[in-house]
Amino acid sequence: MATFVSTPSVVRLGPQDWPRGFRASVGAAAIKKAGRDDLALLAMPGGATAAALFTRNLFAAAPIEVSRRHLKESRGHASALILNSGCANAATGPRGIANATECTDAVARAIGCAGESVLVNSTGVIGVQLPMERIIPELPRVAARLATSADGGPLEPFARAIMTTDTKPKMAARTIECGGSTVHVAGVAKGAGMIRPDMATMISVIATDAAVDGRTLDRILRHAADASFHRISIDGDTSTNDSVFAFASGVAGPCDEAALAQAFREVACELARMIVCDGEGFERSLRVRVIGAGNKHDALRVAETVASSLLVRTAITGGDPNWGRIIAAAGRAGVDFRANDLELRVGGILLFARGEPLSIDKHAVRAAFNGTHVEIEIALGVSSGADAEMNSDDFLSCGLTTEYVRLNADYTT
Repeated sequence: MATFVSTPSVVRLGPQDWPRGFRASVGAAAIKKAGRDDLALLAMPGGATAAALFTRNLFAAAPIEVSRRHLKESRGHASALILNSGCANAATGPRGIANATECTDAVARAIGCAGESVLVNSTGVIGVQLPMERIIPELPRVAARLATSADGGPLEPFARAIMTTDTKPKMAARTIECGGSTVHVAGVAKGAGMIRPDMATMISVIATDAAVDGRTLDRILRHAADASFHRISIDGDTSTNDSVFAFASGVAGPCDEAALAQAFREVACELARMIVCDGEGFERSLRVRVIGAGNKHDALRVAETVASSLLVRTAITGGDPNWGRIIAAAGRAGVDFRANDLELRVGGILLFARGEPLSIDKHAVRAAFNGTHVEIEIALGVSSGADAEMNSDDFLSCGLTTEYVRLNADYTT
């Protein structure tokens, strides 16, 4: 399958359904809690091109190892993806690998495909073995429900089944009007804690019915992840199970690559924002935009340093207009700029310029720090004009709340 460049395409919001060529079902195996869906199966009856990005954590979970192997053995094709919540199957040794493989083999038998065409991942507590005595009997029942599920059915049941400490399902979709045909791109994600960009973040699945070859899909996925999941952090921790999967069923035929890449990027950015805004104990989000750096790398480094600063994040939590913490974090980012050239704006209000604070409306500044979404812009002054926008980048984070500490202090107890 391949993409082609056609007439200009239009990307719009789409229905929150899986694209054509995909069927989804869920099940309950009481992995962590009885009575809730904790298995999610996505099937591609006609097969699909597949690509994925995985965590760089050295303790990559067993299902990550299995999915890496299966992607290589299948040469980038897939017939199904099976996910579970409630147990990460990470730091579980050879038994964990065997259990993940047993899950993919069970799905393969149930839907009639090769074992290496089934990908797998898990999310939940690290260092605990999967309860295979409950999962394996449930997998054929989950697979049987595919026969009654609609082609391109709703995203929400799947998104809910992979939630752990998430408080809401995360879904996004776009449609592309391309050369007289309609192409769909849709995705789901889970993640609320242990969020730090180092590949992609937590678990996300993005699917399209466009016809895309493996190399193109991989390129589109990497660019989308770099613009989204690589630009967020909740607590600075990279999970053992981080992954983002991309699938293309080909049912809708070829699509303009630029439009498809835009749709993937928009879906991924929307999901990334949802992850930040559902961070454990969430009260306020924090967006840091840096412009006028010497290059994009420097802009990202300053933006991430400020957005990840514990002092900045606690000020945001309290709605405290202590903007000195912001310029102090920018100054320790390891990027060369002149302190007197830096300009700081919060909520569009200029607070600092030419090396000194400005006379400001304190009530307006406090209101800017007390919004649900706090916007910080830092102009470094190394570049100007069109170059200033070119040498810019963004990073998303959130306040650090007492509720976040409570949730993670009691996570397994």
